[in-house]
Amino acid sequence: MKMFILDEADEMLSRGFTEQIYDIFQLLPQSTQVVLLSATMPQDVLEVTTKFMRDPVRILVKKAELTLEGIKQFYIAVEKEEWKLDTLSDLYETVTITQAVIFCNTRRKVDWLTDKLQARDFTVSAMHGDMEQAQRDVIMKEFRSGSSRVLIATDLLARGIDVQQVSLVINYDLPANRENYIHRIGRGGRFGRKGVAINFVTADDVRMMREIEQFYSTQIEEMPMNVADLI
Repeated sequence: MKMFILDEADEMLSRGFTEQIYDIFQLLPQSTQVVLLSATMPQDVLEVTTKFMRDPVRILVKKAELTLEGIKQFYIAVEKEEWKLDTLSDLYETVTITQAVIFCNTRRKVDWLTDKLQARDFTVSAMHGDMEQAQRDVIMKEFRSGSSRVLIATDLLARGIDVQQVSLVINYDLPANRENYIHRIGRGGRFGRKGVAINFVTADDVRMMREIEQFYSTQIEEMPMNVADLI
């Protein structure tokens, strides 16, 4: 093997793949060139560069100007976690969804939510890191073409979903870290388009929502009754 590339290293490490990544590095021939790509440089990423890379050259790229401008952000207070599904079903009845992305925090939750929505006759697609690349490519092609209108995904793929016509992002789960928030909802307002982000918030999520507001100097308001007019 001449080259090994680890993309989205910060996401891979934060999602519990550290042991597998270390195993791969230890099996690589010493002559293998290693390329590590990461949007952020937390301590665990730096540890990988120290342990497995020889005299690494660090290349810093100017941060992309992701912005929340043009994106209306709302929250729906959900008393219990198990009530989120009915809340989402009610939202389907309230708004006409051209295309939407729904984010969950785990692959298991993505599969569970997909099964539940399909059982209620909603047409949705799912995509997460457990799927083969060829399968993910087909799903993304269908989503880009508009033949699939609702995509349920995890954070691992949040940065790779770049679809012009997405006008609605639903955070079924608030992201586990605030940095991922803008990667999730930023696609709603890309290409000069307006967008709406709706966050499902339980009592346990209020603190994280306030941290997100403070971190981005933004305000997430309670969803109004006329939200359908905004999408």
